[in-house]
Amino acid sequence: MWKLLKNAWKVTEVRKKLIFTFLMLVVIRFGSVLPIPGVNTTYFDTLFSNLNGTDAFGWFNAMTGGSFTDLSVFALSITPYITSSIIMQLLTIAIPALEQMQKDGEDGRKKIAEYTRYLTVALALIQSVAMAVGFGGNGMLYEFTAWNVVICVVTMTAGSALLMWIGERITEKGVGNGISIVLLFNIISTLPNDLETLFLRFVQGKNVAVTVVVVLIILACIMAMVVFTIILNGATRNIPVQYSRKMQGSRVGSGTNIPLKVNTAGVIPVIFASSIMSMPVVIASFFPVDYATIGGKILLALNSSSWCNPAYPWASVGLLVYIALVILFAYFYTSITFNPLEVANNMKKNGGFIPGIRPGKPTSDYLNRILNYIIFIGAVGLTIVCVIPIILSGLFGIGHLSFMGTSLIIIVSVVLETIKQVESQLLVRNYKGFLND
Repeated sequence: MWKLLKNAWKVTEVRKKLIFTFLMLVVIRFGSVLPIPGVNTTYFDTLFSNLNGTDAFGWFNAMTGGSFTDLSVFALSITPYITSSIIMQLLTIAIPALEQMQKDGEDGRKKIAEYTRYLTVALALIQSVAMAVGFGGNGMLYEFTAWNVVICVVTMTAGSALLMWIGERITEKGVGNGISIVLLFNIISTLPNDLETLFLRFVQGKNVAVTVVVVLIILACIMAMVVFTIILNGATRNIPVQYSRKMQGSRVGSGTNIPLKVNTAGVIPVIFASSIMSMPVVIASFFPVDYATIGGKILLALNSSSWCNPAYPWASVGLLVYIALVILFAYFYTSITFNPLEVANNMKKNGGFIPGIRPGKPTSDYLNRILNYIIFIGAVGLTIVCVIPIILSGLFGIGHLSFMGTSLIIIVSVVLETIKQVESQLLVRNYKGFLND
């Protein structure tokens, strides 16, 4: 990693991209601490402490780098863009016109990207209006007037649009993978607070021997989760394919592989499951809730901070529902993004076949069986990464840790992808230099 950065810094073109990316991240950090005019920046801290320790906004706050609870101009962060990207991806599968547009090459993809931007602004506007109106009258705004609501809505919407623009500029003029880097930076920026939480909970007040043991245990757990996530992120099942119609030298035919990722759907199943589970809790936060009633107990069961909590043992039923939803959405999302029949037909048209499997429908059925098997393995691995922090949080009361669970999957995948981007730019630069020589 450090060797890669050192080599990248030596190349003028890549060094400029690194500096540009760094300056954009500085702008993001500045906006993350700049409060919205007229808001009570301590409102959400007070609200969450009164909502029986709810963690419904914990992951959302981690994605915003703490900007959400601080009510800064980047309070919505790039979550509207992420949501709009997922919606457009699903619509591309459901609407033939969008599917054809995606197949039209670069022009079609640019048009879809343009629609995604419009949808991002629309979603940001809806979310900011909901926050300003729903929470504004309860104390989020110092003065709940139409003018202050408008200022709040415009500021949050513009902040989200600006972050989207910065992400696209990092992709164009920086090291690439801009939106993901913005999300990664937001998550990492909350790391000091998480380390402080761990210190106060497990280290403070302990003697030296206990402190050393505790620190080693924490580091070992974190490293084990990181290694497991890296393995899960990179694991693939290679399906051998032979192409009999290609001539290579004096040989007829060539071999290749179809790499099927074990974690095919990435973090999308977790996002879907978390959104469904937390939505009732978020809506209930607008109203007074009595947790002694049946409705209040249902909300506790849907709240991840109640899972594995000795004070609410029955609430862990919600964890079982969460696990079932993650596995269900892993199958659902993969089914709409990977079409085994289309892959089998394309292989048949190009003279390709899987050794021992007849082309056409038998190939499609074979890919389906393999896919169902690896999806389950990937979903189980994804569940392990996400559930272990929840269990530890419930047992030890440490709250949401932004660098574990879903956030850890995002961190690992973005870091690995960014490293590949920088390596490819160095490779292209060296290749050009070789040609010039």
